[in-house]
Amino acid sequence: MSKKSDNGKKNRSADRNREIECWLTDMDGVLVHENEALPGAAELIEHWRKQGKRFLVLTNNSIYTPRDLSARLARSGIEVPEDQIWTSALATAAFLKDQAPGGSACIIGEAGLTTAMHEAGFVMTDVNPDFVVLGETRTYSFEAITKAIRLINEGARFIATNPDVTGPSAEGVLPATGAVAALITAATKREPYYVGKPNPMMFRSAMNKLGAHSERTGMIGDRMDTDVVAGIEAGLHTVLVLSGISSREDVDRYPFRPAAIHDSVADLMENL
Repeated sequence: MSKKSDNGKKNRSADRNREIECWLTDMDGVLVHENEALPGAAELIEHWRKQGKRFLVLTNNSIYTPRDLSARLARSGIEVPEDQIWTSALATAAFLKDQAPGGSACIIGEAGLTTAMHEAGFVMTDVNPDFVVLGETRTYSFEAITKAIRLINEGARFIATNPDVTGPSAEGVLPATGAVAALITAATKREPYYVGKPNPMMFRSAMNKLGAHSERTGMIGDRMDTDVVAGIEAGLHTVLVLSGISSREDVDRYPFRPAAIHDSVADLMENL
């Protein structure tokens, strides 16, 4: 590609970025990495705030409440109010509230999920629940998994917050929601309905919270297989940053492409 055509592409991307009225951004790999702010992250949030842009920070992690995550980001030097954080737990609670208002659920998860389900008006019970809802936890127990299997076999519908099979820790990878869901599926022959990324419903529920339209909403993520594909399926302007999981070489392995690719959100800032 010639320098002239390359500049033309960058200018079109910058023009499109400026047309965006609302932004969704992934958290880990985009704004922070292991509790350290990534280049340009704090500046990007501050820029959106000064420009009056509506935005939400998204995460598939259902362990923590928005208040927990807001505090975590603040420790990294990134100021995001808790009402501008959208988790797979909140998306799951919003989905189930629409599906079965005032319903009941047996929940395997931590504060992020139990709080979201409680605030959505659900009764939490292990006696004939409407749903078994599986989320992320660091304390999966054989007793809880056995209970989930029995309730699903008895007719409870199976919901999971996200399909991620592993999660990070200081010691290495940990089994995550998708891995435990696979165990339950093997025992029940019931597949869960996953609400979080790459289900575009995660983005649609976030846009509902913002009152946003897909044509004027952008999504920034670091994974081709979740952020970008879900953003495309939701009709969003997609931006891939290479500060997390996906590399530039990974892009060519997929049959779809983001609208723009940047090394980090610091580079994106130059086009806003």
